[in-house]
Amino acid sequence: MKPSVVPPFSELIAGCQRSAVHLELRDSYGIAAEDEDFAEWRELGEISPASAERRRDWLDLVKEATSRGVVMRRARIVSVPVSEYIRYEHAGTHLNVQAGELIRWLPRPEAATLALPGADFWLFDDRLIRFGHFAGDGAFVSHELNDDPQVIKMCADAFESVWDRSTPHEEYTV
Repeated sequence: MKPSVVPPFSELIAGCQRSAVHLELRDSYGIAAEDEDFAEWRELGEISPASAERRRDWLDLVKEATSRGVVMRRARIVSVPVSEYIRYEHAGTHLNVQAGELIRWLPRPEAATLALPGADFWLFDDRLIRFGHFAGDGAFVSHELNDDPQVIKMCADAFESVWDRSTPHEEYTV
């Protein structure tokens, strides 16, 4: 399934009833909406209250979904030593956790023997995948939906294998 327009994440999560899992495979993302926060983190060495407020839409979305009973889990596979961007992500992850996301980290060497998809993805209720495609510099390129049962099983199995090996955010240091 590859529609020309992929619905916004807010619509996809609104239709979700049980679970939304996210696998992140990159060491850096060039997301324009994060530029100000990333620059501020570089200057301050921490996530400021203003940065936390700029994340409010996402955090509210997580709170709303988890209050409906949707379990949101995110696993990040990261190179070691971690990139500057991953240090920035780690510094702000407590906000996601406070909003209700469960987040774990897996050093890339520990993922070497796992079968993984070639792109980041969100999997909604084990029925629909939204792949995220990025350029080499981390810039967002496109999203793609997929509802093929074999692809869903492959991604679900990959996510669970990463989740089982990974470390909860509260215990992972960068």
